[in-house]
Amino acid sequence: MINMTSDKKITIAYIEELIAKLAQEKNLTDEEFVTLIATPYPEETNKILAIAADKVRRQHYGDKVYVRGLIEFTNYCKNNCYYCGIRAGNCKAQRYRLTKEEILACCKEGYKLGFRTFVLQGGEDPYYTDERVCDLVATIREAFPDCAITLSIGEKSREAYAAYKQAGADRYLLRHETADELHYGKLHPESMSLANRKRCLKDLKELGYQVGAGFMVGSPYQTIKNLVCDIRFLQELQPDMIGIGPFIHHKDTPFNAEADGSLSLSLRMLSILRLCFPYALLPSTTALGTIAPNGRELGLKAGGNVVMPNLSPTSVRKHYQLYDNKICTGEESAQCKSCLELRVKAAGYTIVSDRGDVRK
Repeated sequence: MINMTSDKKITIAYIEELIAKLAQEKNLTDEEFVTLIATPYPEETNKILAIAADKVRRQHYGDKVYVRGLIEFTNYCKNNCYYCGIRAGNCKAQRYRLTKEEILACCKEGYKLGFRTFVLQGGEDPYYTDERVCDLVATIREAFPDCAITLSIGEKSREAYAAYKQAGADRYLLRHETADELHYGKLHPESMSLANRKRCLKDLKELGYQVGAGFMVGSPYQTIKNLVCDIRFLQELQPDMIGIGPFIHHKDTPFNAEADGSLSLSLRMLSILRLCFPYALLPSTTALGTIAPNGRELGLKAGGNVVMPNLSPTSVRKHYQLYDNKICTGEESAQCKSCLELRVKAAGYTIVSDRGDVRK
């Protein structure tokens, strides 16, 4: 639940002033961020923000939208995050692991379709030891030397991250989920800590990865001050990629009765992040497309410049359910990319087939 209260009389003119200031200075005071996020004029504010954010993204990236081929290679996870459908405690989840050969087949199919970045995403699966991960990364690197390899496999030791980098990994995605310690404790079991999550992100930056962080919008117990805290943490971290999306509940988690995050606030935050971080790679996420049929297009218009079509075999896609009603679980890879290309074009942008590295 997000608290949105303000005693101050806010006008559209003042909102416009804040957005102009943010576009110029890439920063606001905490109070100004609260005003912008908790605006009493959400529709008008989102429109003004989107125009400003789109102008900035075009200055840095033109109309280009980068595609990442997502391979969800395991839905086993040792963690018990309260919001996640593949949490260890969900005994109803149908578990799977892709073999090395199946993962390489996904990469081969993706390469033929024009993908030049592969994202290997999975739960924190003990089966995938550091040795196995390194072997997998090295094999993909040898087979596809012109492609970027992104890992999204959770919290590891600094030594493990160094080994993955040595094997050929370029990028690492690890959403911090919330930068407020008390809020973090309400979303995760005691065995997990925000301090360790931040340690991981710091190690990844120091090791030379292109690093992605991010958070859920509208997660249980979230306040506007939590969202400002997220912005401050990202300003400190200076990540290359920032992945945000609305919280969507899963029926087999402790948060099964919690309200989902809103499209409006998610788009507002996306535009604010584009203005704060003009250089950043910002995905228009599947979660946006799940809560609204045109959610991904709206995400691009709000400042996003990355889409992540699914390369996983259709036989397992429905089992990688972090949240309920996830879209595109039945589409073949070619269908998924073709659909996205049409949607991106209709939104006024162009999908390009290259690595899509960050521009600073």
